[in-house]
Amino acid sequence: MTENIISWKASASAAARVTPAGPRLSAREASRVVESVRYNATASVDHVHRITQLDAAENLHDSQVLVVDRAGWSRANAQTFSHILNELVRAGLQEKFDDMGSVDRKVAEMGTAVELGGVLSFLSSKVLGQYDPFAALGGFGAPGGRLLLVAPNIVMIERELNLEPEDFRLWVCLHEQTHRVQFAAAPWLRGHMIDLMSRLPESVSGGGKEMVDRLIDGAAEAVRSARKKGEAPAASTAADGEATIDAGAELNPVPKNRMTALLDEESAAVFSRLTGIMSLMEGHANVVMDAVDAEIVPTVKTIRRRFETRGRNRGAFDTMIRKALGMDIKMRQYRDGQRFVRHVVDERGMAQFNRIWEGPDNLPSELEIHNPGLWIDRVLDGRAASNRPADTTEDDRPERAR
Repeated sequence: MTENIISWKASASAAARVTPAGPRLSAREASRVVESVRYNATASVDHVHRITQLDAAENLHDSQVLVVDRAGWSRANAQTFSHILNELVRAGLQEKFDDMGSVDRKVAEMGTAVELGGVLSFLSSKVLGQYDPFAALGGFGAPGGRLLLVAPNIVMIERELNLEPEDFRLWVCLHEQTHRVQFAAAPWLRGHMIDLMSRLPESVSGGGKEMVDRLIDGAAEAVRSARKKGEAPAASTAADGEATIDAGAELNPVPKNRMTALLDEESAAVFSRLTGIMSLMEGHANVVMDAVDAEIVPTVKTIRRRFETRGRNRGAFDTMIRKALGMDIKMRQYRDGQRFVRHVVDERGMAQFNRIWEGPDNLPSELEIHNPGLWIDRVLDGRAASNRPADTTEDDRPERAR
């Protein structure tokens, strides 16, 4: 592993300095919340096993469970980023840093760390939970990865939406434990995703620098300017629209993605494959959450209704920052993946759906996520096996990214 070009530790420290602590809790209240969240993380395992019907989920407790505050979440993610994203960041910034003198480089390194700290700060106040399958690779957790549950944010939503705390905590844990089960059912998945991510810096050139600049400089600037001005979110661009696919049939199109415009053709194809995988994983976890009934989570209908309403009623500042950070793309993955999983399960049942975890060839392409019938034909029925749908939409990237 090459030396980090960014001080991720400094980024986490910057995030901790500027992030509000969250809801006020006495020491006794905080202790009870931590105990409750940890209990529900354990209790959710059996429910996920029953719903997913995956043998790997039975009594699965090989991951590290951490109930953290916002600063703890930032530190944990900075650790993982330093291990996983180092090569991608280096591909975008190495030339820029090599041209600097030692003093200018040090200033740039710290400036980038502070900007990333602002991004981590914003995210750390929004995330409820996260399963990190890559932590063990950097020596940061158990072999099964680590499950992070952000206690202040969970309490904040409970109070804001007036939810039954124990029900909401179990509901959140069901989603995150499902991610743990996915990697247990498909032990090859972590390595497959790392392989795909490792291909991104191999083929990025000018587009790679623009991509990193967008992720760091653009997002950080959006955070700063929106806080100063409180302005409304920018109007949607053409990149948020829909692509046209000429497949000789009426297929649901793959939405365009702002990030692919910053990548060359090879990297865009890899990014599309990763998008398909992430959509599958988030959609599957959402389906598991929705499969619980009142016997498991008595107030589940209230939780769903209020949580969805909250998501539709975000303020201008929140909406703008989420879009700048690409979180609108992430929310699309939840929605699109959920539709895919529901369609396959409704059509063929959970046992047949679970063939998706057997190997990389059974994973859906991004096009298949939007057209689950194609996946059913290819994987479950063995039709058109040699004609796996393309991972990308039509090539409408700007000339500079080709």
